[in-house]
Amino acid sequence: MKFWKYHALGNDYLVMDPKDLPAPLTIPQIKTICHRNFGVGSDGILLGPLPSTKAPFGLRIYNPDGSEAEKSGNGLRIYSRYLWDRKLVCTEEFAIETPGGVVKSTVFDDGKMVRVEMGKVSFTSTKIPVTGPDREVLNEKISVGGREFTYCAATVGNPHCVLPLNEISSELAHKFGPLLEVHPNFPKRINVQFLKVLDRANIQIEIWERGAGYTLASGSSSSAAASVAHKLGLCDRSITVHMPGGKLAIEIGNDFDILMTGPVTKVSEGVMFPEMLDEKLPG
Repeated sequence: MKFWKYHALGNDYLVMDPKDLPAPLTIPQIKTICHRNFGVGSDGILLGPLPSTKAPFGLRIYNPDGSEAEKSGNGLRIYSRYLWDRKLVCTEEFAIETPGGVVKSTVFDDGKMVRVEMGKVSFTSTKIPVTGPDREVLNEKISVGGREFTYCAATVGNPHCVLPLNEISSELAHKFGPLLEVHPNFPKRINVQFLKVLDRANIQIEIWERGAGYTLASGSSSSAAASVAHKLGLCDRSITVHMPGGKLAIEIGNDFDILMTGPVTKVSEGVMFPEMLDEKLPG
């Protein structure tokens, strides 16, 4: 099975073409392939191009635990670069359909930078989803692990819980991220961002991703966190998001349409051997 590996600010994905697969991937196979010790190792698998009636390219996004993500900002930038490398697209804007909606993408700077129209952010509980009455989920209280937080929730085609704080750290994300991900408020689980506003044009986030765990960078998390910062009146429309893996540029439109721009790096191409999938992961 052929694969292409890329990273976007340290958030790494394997791209696999369905034509190269002898059969559809199973959850145990996805877990093994993404495992850092027993497989190739990645934060997920991008499977495409797939047939689509809404765009030239269809894409499915798999987390390391075998679950499927509706949308991934870094994954979309990586997949766009892959299409560019395969000469399936050029410098003109093109569309990709994900389970979280259709996005438009542009590759430039000799493939090293990608701009993605991520779609519109919504804070509506029924769309995210968040339990309770239909409302915008802003500055609500949530308790996990013996600590109470104030949080906002948003969807960019996938669900996010954003916690504005005066100080953030990777330790905080590791401790409370897994608890928030599966909190009963969020029936489809949720991605978690610990947010520190630096000034009107800069924010810093630590990320715990649904189905993937602690992550160095995330495009959809950046979009959600920046949108929350703007919605709360803490930032303007042009925001640089600082993450452990690097920086992304987010532009917020009048209706909370998001334009995300950031780098992509090609890591390798390779072939997976069947014996990797013959053994079950321990545990």
